[in-house]
Amino acid sequence: MSSISSPSRLSGHLRATLGIGLPLIGSMLAQIAITLTDTVMMGWYGVEELAAVALGGSYFHVILILGMGFGLAVMPLVAAAAANGDRRQRRRVTRMGLWIGLIFSMAAMPLFLFSGPILLSLGQAPEVAHLTEAYLVIAGWGIAPAVLTTVLRSHLSALDHARIVLWATLAGVGLNAGLNWVLIFGNLGAPELGVAGAALASLATHLLIVAVLALYAACQRDLRQDTLFARFHRPDWEAMGQVFRLGWPIALTLLSESGLFMATMVMMGWLGPNSLAAHGIAIQICAATFMVHIGLSQAATVRAGRAWGVGDVVNLRLAAFAALILSGAMVAATIAAFLLIPEPLIGLFLDPGDPLRPQIIALGASLLVVAALFQLADAGQVMALGLLRGVQDTRMPMIYALVSYWLLGLPAAWVLGFPMGFEGPGIWAGLVVGLAFAAGLMMMRFWRGPARGRTTRPAPV
Repeated sequence: MSSISSPSRLSGHLRATLGIGLPLIGSMLAQIAITLTDTVMMGWYGVEELAAVALGGSYFHVILILGMGFGLAVMPLVAAAAANGDRRQRRRVTRMGLWIGLIFSMAAMPLFLFSGPILLSLGQAPEVAHLTEAYLVIAGWGIAPAVLTTVLRSHLSALDHARIVLWATLAGVGLNAGLNWVLIFGNLGAPELGVAGAALASLATHLLIVAVLALYAACQRDLRQDTLFARFHRPDWEAMGQVFRLGWPIALTLLSESGLFMATMVMMGWLGPNSLAAHGIAIQICAATFMVHIGLSQAATVRAGRAWGVGDVVNLRLAAFAALILSGAMVAATIAAFLLIPEPLIGLFLDPGDPLRPQIIALGASLLVVAALFQLADAGQVMALGLLRGVQDTRMPMIYALVSYWLLGLPAAWVLGFPMGFEGPGIWAGLVVGLAFAAGLMMMRFWRGPARGRTTRPAPV
């Protein structure tokens, strides 16, 4: 058995992790580019319309997160099956992942079709709620292709075909920008549709991406033998149970983290519009850098899943070390940027002639100083989650996340921000508390369990 510290073995894992991770990182950044394009173009069209699309996008994303949990569950299952040369199993779990995605999407559709009353009950202004509903009634039909994209992305990434995910997402960026320009503003003789045009562009983008991935999965030379869509109508209850049991804790974990960030955004709003603007800019900067860690985390899931599938503890540890080294390098670079050039980073998002620019830059820069710690904690927890998903351990991480984010992080954000008077930086410090605690618990679970050859998977139910 080779030593864990063997340079040749570790260097091989580093290359393999980058080979899977770089296309996934690129696709995540491209996904942000789609959201950014929507925001910029609607900002050119009108403030009220911008608010509606921003609110509708957040609404869509919260529902999508629940469906994504089942899609992400496919990744470690396919990786383990691939390591064992079991084409039948990887086909079964992906098919049933697609089934669950379709069932979830049908169940979620009323939330989009009747979003207006829901938004009004949440205290949104009637004019914004009406515009948001007009957006979601159209864009909501994209929930099925968006969820199915997650399933197919997991399947293809687990089989070393992550590049197609990047190319499909980049194609989506181009289509979304072009259709936004045509349909929002009524260019090239098209009718001026405003928020409805943005919704149609979003729907078309989701359909394009899922179509490209499905065609590739069905037709690519070394994948066509999987016959992924043959006899698709036949249920496989055993495989569906596997995906469901692994997926629902992932969905709740993602929702708990997303909910924490939404709650802190509400708190920042209590401090006034300038603080909320600074928070929004700082969060966008952090989100862009965080995409690197998400891509590496998914690569870690694949690499750990393959080692775990064949019971290779040595390569499981090496895969973990490689992923953490790469993530740590990104954390170091990000911390340096946040501490050395926070003002220029915040200034990129502001009009040079805006009289509030100096105040918002000062507020945003103070948040980026805290974000240096935030990056370390957030990277730690998402990498630990990726490794634990690789060894098919999702239930205890869900509990860790709920406790860390809602029983520690959120109260800490409130206490530090308001009773202790640290305001914005205090709220962000509360985020650091919750994320750091989650990272510590999850890392200990991985290194004290699977990394030592001890199973952490729950017994089948």
